[in-house]
Amino acid sequence: MTAPLVDLSIHHQPKGLSDRVAFGFTKLLRFCADTFFAKRYGHRAVVLETVAAVPGMVGATINHLSCLRRMCDDKGWIKTLMDEAENERMHLMTFIEISKPTLFERFVIVSVQWVFYLFFFGLYLVSSKTAHRVVGYFEEEAVISYTHYLAEIDEGRSPNVPAPEIAKRYWGLRDDATLRDVVLVVRADEAHHRDVNHGYANELGGLPIQAVAPCPPHAALEPTWKAAA
Repeated sequence: MTAPLVDLSIHHQPKGLSDRVAFGFTKLLRFCADTFFAKRYGHRAVVLETVAAVPGMVGATINHLSCLRRMCDDKGWIKTLMDEAENERMHLMTFIEISKPTLFERFVIVSVQWVFYLFFFGLYLVSSKTAHRVVGYFEEEAVISYTHYLAEIDEGRSPNVPAPEIAKRYWGLRDDATLRDVVLVVRADEAHHRDVNHGYANELGGLPIQAVAPCPPHAALEPTWKAAA
């Protein structure tokens, strides 16, 4: 499987207070990540993918409850957001195999997850448009980070180790796939999430919806009841 090409030039220019708040918050978190992790991209990915897996599940939960109250259709938002959360979780499981986080990093993961979950849940209740814009900007930064990670691998500063088995199964990578192949498909995933969330924010704000980057094909994670059937 070959990862789809990613347009690295895409950036949503902030329009209005909501977008500026989302963009400023994202840049603040980017500064913190750069300061804490520097160029340890594998360890950065472990912590950040934990955070990245939160918004989809929060958005799906709140939209699910909203549709129940309003007795209306969700227009495909719930499944899309749950798929995003699942995809980000698989990113995390992949990079755990690569980076082997320390006990301290696992503590950071737990702490950051709780703080971010409560923050994002509150933000989504107050302004779902701002929340989706935050995720769109998060994913823009993720595309940049994984592009830098690729440069580190290509220039020999990060070892191009064999891809974990979990990544080969999930993305259908070839048997001799390497970390570089993994980063390529993960970056393409993030570009897809970037466009989906900016699109949702645009829809909520009454703005035109732009094209969405293709998502790399991956295995469907079947529920346990199907495996037992």
